[in-house]
Amino acid sequence: MNEIKVLLVDDDEDDYLLTSDYIRDIPDKSFIVHWASNFSDALPKILERQYDIYFFDFLLGAKTGLELIKEAVKAGCEEPIILLTGKGDQRIDREAMELGAVDYLIKGELDSEKLERTIRYALDRSANLKALKTSEERYRSLFEQSKDMIFISNPEGRFVYLNSSATDLLGFTREEFMQIYATDLYEDQSEREYLIEILHENGEIQDYEITLRTKNGEKRICILSASLQEKHNGEVFFQGIIHDITSRKKAEQEALQIEKFNAAGRLLRTLAHEVRNPLTNINLSVEQLQSELEDEGQVMFLDIVKRNSKRINDLITELLNSLRPTQMSLQQVSIHEVLDQTIAESQDRAKLRNIEVITNFQEEDILLWLDIPKIKIAFTNIIVNALEAMEENTGKLIISTESGEKRAKVCFEDNGSGIIPENLKRLFEPYFTSKSQGMGLGLAATLNIIQSHQASAEVESAVGKGTNFSVTFPLHLNT
Repeated sequence: MNEIKVLLVDDDEDDYLLTSDYIRDIPDKSFIVHWASNFSDALPKILERQYDIYFFDFLLGAKTGLELIKEAVKAGCEEPIILLTGKGDQRIDREAMELGAVDYLIKGELDSEKLERTIRYALDRSANLKALKTSEERYRSLFEQSKDMIFISNPEGRFVYLNSSATDLLGFTREEFMQIYATDLYEDQSEREYLIEILHENGEIQDYEITLRTKNGEKRICILSASLQEKHNGEVFFQGIIHDITSRKKAEQEALQIEKFNAAGRLLRTLAHEVRNPLTNINLSVEQLQSELEDEGQVMFLDIVKRNSKRINDLITELLNSLRPTQMSLQQVSIHEVLDQTIAESQDRAKLRNIEVITNFQEEDILLWLDIPKIKIAFTNIIVNALEAMEENTGKLIISTESGEKRAKVCFEDNGSGIIPENLKRLFEPYFTSKSQGMGLGLAATLNIIQSHQASAEVESAVGKGTNFSVTFPLHLNT
């Protein structure tokens, strides 16, 4: 039989002896009852946390049992406390319950049977509360330590509760989250209305892909799982989990770009071989005919054939060079110096169109492993495309840099005409161009150079607003 340790705090020794006798007379249980005769004596014993249940008398000399309850709870006492008093008083009863006591007993009405019920109820309730607290702490720990954003919001889109990963994902503090609506986070403002409609129809959403914007305006591609819940009073709320898949999506997009690039290269190399064979025969035949013909008119036509044959061969060579893996000669240099040189070489074109070029470089210098001539070609292609997309006199190109622990980013942001979504998907394809006189090899070659630096390119654009072309470099190359 487990012993139940009781601390009885009472300034009247006779009352203590009477109450302790009642407790010891409770059948089928074993009690150890200790006595504290005043407030000062009791508090250190409470702080030892050695007791299973406490009985406090209301009157303890200069102090009261209510003050002792307050101090005990403040000190972290989780065991049940029962207040004893000489006469009934609803005000004291209510205050004791509000402070944390589990029961209120009148001394004159005590007996072993009443104390047995009170102790049994108090211990059971205490055990349930401790179990509930442990469970709550365990789930709260899971909630807070989750790498995914977990949230609760009301039907109007106001956040009620979020875990710390919400700040890590989107950059807002908890206080800032409470001041904004969920729609403020969506890239597509109408998307939330559609999701709400689905939630009301089906009660839940599983693994729905959404695009959110961070506090700094960065785009995050996420997976949303959410459900509609209803409280007992009919009040509705939403709870959900948001998983960030931005890195995975970027990796998939980069892998797809590389595969498309490699596939195009394989196809074009095959075609180049098949075209050059008959082209060689044509050239040999033309040279033979030129040596035999004397008619100037016929020789002129052969010259036309020969020039166009050379033009075809040059186009094939240019195309193959744009797709061939670039041989790199890397050195560690300041990206800011490289950008300054590239901007200076493009400055005449910007001045002719009266377009403002603004640099917003990170204060601390960034050293990267670069092939300077090749990366300048790539940057020049990006800058020229931006300059040509902007209106004269009103164009503005902002070139900025930033770095983290592992990567550095260079951004080229213009206020030009933007790119329609259909063209944006094909931007790096060889021979794809929206220009009337373009060949469509500039950005294909640019991507080849960027990928040869183990870097990645990302383009965001809005028609009529402009384009943001960002290149992300590793600070340390994988060898």
